[in-house]
Amino acid sequence: MSQEYMYDPRERRSDHRPASSRGERSGSGHSHPSRQQGEPPRRPKKKKRRSAGRTAGLVLLYVTAVIGISVLLACVGWAAAGDVLALNKEYKEVTFTVTPEDDFDSILNRMEEEGLIEYKFLFNLFASITHKKDKFDPGTYSLNTDMDYRALLAGIRANSANRAVVKVTIPEGYNIDQIFDLLEENGVVDSVDKLRNTAANHDYKFSFLADIPLGDYRRLEGYLMPDTYEFYTPHDPILALNKMLAYFDSQVTDAMREEVAASDYSLREVLTIASLIERETTGEDRVEISSVIHNRLENPNAGTQGYLQIDATLVYINGGKEPTAADREIDSPYNTYKYKGLPPGPIANPGMESIVAAMNPANSKNFYYALGDDNIHHFFKTYDQLQKFIASQERYKAS
Repeated sequence: MSQEYMYDPRERRSDHRPASSRGERSGSGHSHPSRQQGEPPRRPKKKKRRSAGRTAGLVLLYVTAVIGISVLLACVGWAAAGDVLALNKEYKEVTFTVTPEDDFDSILNRMEEEGLIEYKFLFNLFASITHKKDKFDPGTYSLNTDMDYRALLAGIRANSANRAVVKVTIPEGYNIDQIFDLLEENGVVDSVDKLRNTAANHDYKFSFLADIPLGDYRRLEGYLMPDTYEFYTPHDPILALNKMLAYFDSQVTDAMREEVAASDYSLREVLTIASLIERETTGEDRVEISSVIHNRLENPNAGTQGYLQIDATLVYINGGKEPTAADREIDSPYNTYKYKGLPPGPIANPGMESIVAAMNPANSKNFYYALGDDNIHHFFKTYDQLQKFIASQERYKAS
């Protein structure tokens, strides 16, 4: 029995090894150097793996960074929101003045300095987005740290309820120009011209103004009742003048109006007499001066022949200067040396005492009065009595 050939798989693997592994030449003409006999086979290099600890550290660092940035952004956002909404601020009230020369940047700077805002850039951005950046008005305002951005922007407008209030005392005997200057000085208006334009052209619906034509701001002379008023800063000129006119209307009672209606004088004429008294009085002699004025008006053929000859009217037309003999020649209907009777209207704004005195003069026949060295008015029936008194006083010798 013949011995059969047994197949050995190793022989096949050996026969089919790549030529390069058997040291045979490749088609390129190069051969790889064969391993030396007994040298262990080389294994391909493996890529280094990051350790699990290092990977976990990086992940933790990343997470920490994300959380830190998120917290930071949240803190910044909360702080910004707190400024926008006026949260958690210590209360502080600020009298804040905006001048005609101020621009928005200067307002921002002062708001930051006063502690009303913390982030100028954020306030500027908010004002731009809400289209309020250029909407502010000159004036004095009462602002505080409880006001959010929107309230602060609204608070520097002329119609704002946050406008500061100022008390202004109108002295008795001030003329309309003096009153208007006083209102401008106290910030009630930013221009005397606005008051003059309003006084001249606004048709106030008071009965005592019904017959006085528009066009001249002095039409309100005599009706701006002296008192202490509270005004916003700024205040609408129409409303500011209305406040004084309304007070006059409230003080002249129905009984007084009936008394005037029963007299020979209109209310405007009574106010004109009262304004003359107010500008001439030393404070204690109103009814006596009123008597002289009435006697001159009601007896045109006696005394001063119908001329009132009151120096206060010269002061009214010469711009407030001490009257001179030359002023008596000024051609003005207010010149009581040149024109008989009452001037066209009041020369000042009288107080209630002078109005009452104009309606109730003392019972006398005096036509003259003069100020003595004692700073008291002395009254006389005749011109000769007046001249003798003047000659006896040192104050007149100097002139």
